[in-house]
Amino acid sequence: MHNAHPILPFSFLTLCYGIVGVLVVTYIGLIAVVMSSAVLTVEFSQSVKNDVAAVAVLERQYLTIVAHITNTNYTALGYAKPLKKEFVRAESVTALR
Repeated sequence: MHNAHPILPFSFLTLCYGIVGVLVVTYIGLIAVVMSSAVLTVEFSQSVKNDVAAVAVLERQYLTIVAHITNTNYTALGYAKPLKKEFVRAESVTALR
């Protein structure tokens, strides 16, 4: 005689509902991971833009100061060119002295 009782203690439909529930939770989790990754990418991009802007400001200040130094007439400010130039012989500087 054949046994008419199912082998599993639950029905096939319950098993399918459980699998669908797990897949839905996994899908929601993956969406959350993708969204957080997108947020981190946007924040990093904004941080890079802010850093580039800060570097541009510093570069402009540097170039302004260099232009001021280059265009300064030191003779008009009372500085004079040296009368004598002396060159000093450089010694070899190594770590094995």
